[in-house]
Amino acid sequence: MSDDILKRLTILLEERKSAAPDSSYVAKLYARGTDAILKKIGEEATETVMAAKDGQNEKIIYEVADLWFHTLVLLSHRGLSAQDVLDELVRREGVSGIEEKASRKS
Repeated sequence: MSDDILKRLTILLEERKSAAPDSSYVAKLYARGTDAILKKIGEEATETVMAAKDGQNEKIIYEVADLWFHTLVLLSHRGLSAQDVLDELVRREGVSGIEEKASRKS
């Protein structure tokens, strides 16, 4: 069932777009806009780094889950999905990181 989690979250996040801000955490984030979502992603990224520095695997997993979740909120807010990111990762598969980065400079 864990392989379907991105699909289920995508559906849930889309549903929250039409929810009242006081009915859902995600609806509240959507209502507050992109800057609030970005602030939350920044907080979660910092917490992930701190967990990694502490070296506690359970805490790293917990914080990465928060970071991924809030990133999914951003994608949904912008009309994108996890599938868009997965498609990009497939496109990059087998391409050297150095080559991929160089291709973005043009």
